[in-house]
Amino acid sequence: MRIIEIYSHLNGAEFLQVHKPGLWREIKSVIAKIDAGKCKTKRSKEKTMKGRLLYSPIDMNAHFKKLLRAKHWQESRVSYWVTKSEKLIRKTLTMSSEEQKKEIEKAGETPIYSYNQTDFVKHRVAVEVQFGKYSFVAYDLFVKHLAFYIGNHIDVGIEILPMKALQAQMSSGVAYYEGEFYNVVRQGRGVPAVPLVMVGIAP
Repeated sequence: MRIIEIYSHLNGAEFLQVHKPGLWREIKSVIAKIDAGKCKTKRSKEKTMKGRLLYSPIDMNAHFKKLLRAKHWQESRVSYWVTKSEKLIRKTLTMSSEEQKKEIEKAGETPIYSYNQTDFVKHRVAVEVQFGKYSFVAYDLFVKHLAFYIGNHIDVGIEILPMKALQAQMSSGVAYYEGEFYNVVRQGRGVPAVPLVMVGIAP
């Protein structure tokens, strides 16, 4: 696979190049090692593409997972507690999970357990490889990376997406770089409030 486009949001790419150049090299080397041909294994059953051999999101994810795990990128989970009170949510947002629960209970409200999970984290950098539906990418960009950043678990998030040229050879409904790039730019320079690097790839 090749990197076709990179978008740096809130200086995410610059942060990597200056403070985490080794990690950035690892990400680029993993992408370069993905053999796209070996991932073209899905026989389409959709009416508009029936019988065509398509790129398999499952296979591509499996290749990424194998290579990133070999370089010690590990899954990470951030737990937190929520409640119906806006005042309490704002008060407990930056607290630890244990402190959040205690504070909510102390106020007489019911704490509700929740968590965010990301597949690959190493030295305060999170990577999401996303060949799923549009809603999954929006969740990554506007919720997941942000939660890890606000919780002081990461300094930057990386989102790897197929370019439209690759997405056109996948099942319908898969998100693609150009569309998600538009969605981020449309929000304005400060949204989401987390340094990000969007990476568009293609064979």
